[in-house]
Amino acid sequence: MISINQRAAAIVREMIADSEALGVNVLTLANGAVIVDAGAKVSGSLAAGLKFSELCLGGLGQISFTRLTYEDEKGSFWLPAISVSVSHPYIACMASQYAGWAISREKFFAMGSGPARARYAGEPLFEKLGYKDEADEAVLLLEGRKLPKEEVAEYIAGKCGVPVDHLYLVIAPTASIVGSVQIAARVVETGMHKMIELGFDVHKVVAGYGVCPVPTVAADDMQAIGRTNDAVLYGGQSYYTVQASDEELSEMVPKVPSSASHDYGALFYDLFQRYGGDFYKIDPLLFSPAQVTFNNLTSGHTFTAGQVNPALLRKSLLEA
Repeated sequence: MISINQRAAAIVREMIADSEALGVNVLTLANGAVIVDAGAKVSGSLAAGLKFSELCLGGLGQISFTRLTYEDEKGSFWLPAISVSVSHPYIACMASQYAGWAISREKFFAMGSGPARARYAGEPLFEKLGYKDEADEAVLLLEGRKLPKEEVAEYIAGKCGVPVDHLYLVIAPTASIVGSVQIAARVVETGMHKMIELGFDVHKVVAGYGVCPVPTVAADDMQAIGRTNDAVLYGGQSYYTVQASDEELSEMVPKVPSSASHDYGALFYDLFQRYGGDFYKIDPLLFSPAQVTFNNLTSGHTFTAGQVNPALLRKSLLEA
């Protein structure tokens, strides 16, 4: 079975060897855990953002930069963008990339994603996926601003069942270059998660591809949460190759894009304020790409739903 932790550990070691050029800082804690700071106390870089995104996917994704051009009533504009192709999407996106592990220890909090989740396999999601990594090392990606200390590393290593000196923790805050890149690279994953919410068996997804504008870096993490979500909700486009029946796709596909949600149409930061800062009051069906396409290998038919929203992209990413 594919070991996403082994694949990711090889990428981390590449980052460590090239840390100066990537703009990241490497720390080894007293207990032997390795911390790679990709944006908390350093600037990071676009190249580090690519590496971080590859780690999130457990080494099962190919990621590169491109550009997307848009047209709205004010004229045309362009944004840098991420292009991501994914193999074994149910493993790469859902068992690895999805930020499903909240690390909360005393004064430390960060959302955890990446292959260490599949070593721990403590989330209910893994019962549906039927995948668990048995590697003797673990790689966890953290979205946060405070660097983890020994106690946090020991807690994570204990949950993963690996020696603490076999643990790699790579961290970047939302409001950072790396944060903007790695969230844009989740464009395929957000659609996969939406499929699970709709009751679709994601094992039927054979391959995934997506493009998403890279959000401009905000001055603080709360504003960055708004921009990064807007980039996916209003600019993300994902393409899935699946093996399913046309009947289930014709029923499901119109429900997948963000426009199917009753909360669609507002900037995410404004929506967050509207609900009094309670993230869980936002319609969970909002979190998906703006536009999706499904190519059914079973029949050869293709299904598309949703559309990008250039006006809201401009407002969120260029005029805020």
